[in-house]
Amino acid sequence: MKKKNIIVDPTGPELCITPSNPMPEGGRVAYMRTSDNVQLRYALWRPRGRRNKGTICLVHGRTEFIEKYFETINDFLERGFAVATFDWRGQGGSDRLIGNKKLGYVDQFSDYFTDLQSFHADILLPDCPPPYYLVGHSMGGLVSLKASTYDRMMFDRIFLSAPMVEVLGHPLSMAGMARFAETLCFFGLGHLAAAPNSGFLTSKELFPGNTLTSDFERYSRSIDIFKERPDLEILAPSLRWAATAFREMALAADQDFPQKMKIPVLMLAAARDEVVSSDAIEQLGLQMRIGHHAVIGAARHELFMENDNIRGQVFAAFDAFVTDQSVV
Repeated sequence: MKKKNIIVDPTGPELCITPSNPMPEGGRVAYMRTSDNVQLRYALWRPRGRRNKGTICLVHGRTEFIEKYFETINDFLERGFAVATFDWRGQGGSDRLIGNKKLGYVDQFSDYFTDLQSFHADILLPDCPPPYYLVGHSMGGLVSLKASTYDRMMFDRIFLSAPMVEVLGHPLSMAGMARFAETLCFFGLGHLAAAPNSGFLTSKELFPGNTLTSDFERYSRSIDIFKERPDLEILAPSLRWAATAFREMALAADQDFPQKMKIPVLMLAAARDEVVSSDAIEQLGLQMRIGHHAVIGAARHELFMENDNIRGQVFAAFDAFVTDQSVV
């Protein structure tokens, strides 16, 4: 019997494979529809061999896409996990929501939780082996924190890389920035860009000044992918995205937020992060009752795309957190 929200299309989605970024063996890709009828591209990998440690549900940051995480997916597969991942609405190979397909847009931040909840119900539960571990980066980390306050049965543990709890470089607090952006949206400007395009992934020559990673090869992979699949790229966020994201970050900074979390969480902050605030991650970590945080020295924002030494520390923290169920 066909699942109601799974789109079976032989001419449907594909994953972009480049010489610098081979796809892990055994993956399959398809479309699904969320509970509010948005089409998402997703991919699944079964655990290798006879080992079965459960499933990693991997959720990405703003602008990111499935192919960027091929190496990381392979790391989880080698540990005996299945991997399930998808592109958020408005980016990657999922539905773009407005006419300007290069502009990052979402109506409200809770729509991302709708994506995650639909994926959990229609793909993870019927198709993937338990237990389920949520792994999120940056914007995906903020969605994951939101999920931890909603339903303690969705995931056993949550592991976060540089979660987006506060964005650096703004003159006001996250609540102040939310009010400012919401005012602009009230006057009908929500579909305009909130910032100029950074261009950090348009050229390998821009690597020396990038804020994302110290590893040139991993930095270059996304550029190689965009050359093959320019349709996967989005650039600046819209004012509407900024307004709802700032508001969600302001809610995460509320002193009552840590007490609402129902799932054990480990947050990793990057010591040299220039995108999100490591101090804010630390402050949240110190207040959590069923979780903790750690700071990875010398790391920039994209911990999974960093050099081998830093990635080794990230996966050592993951292994300890998932294996030792007494660590909360």
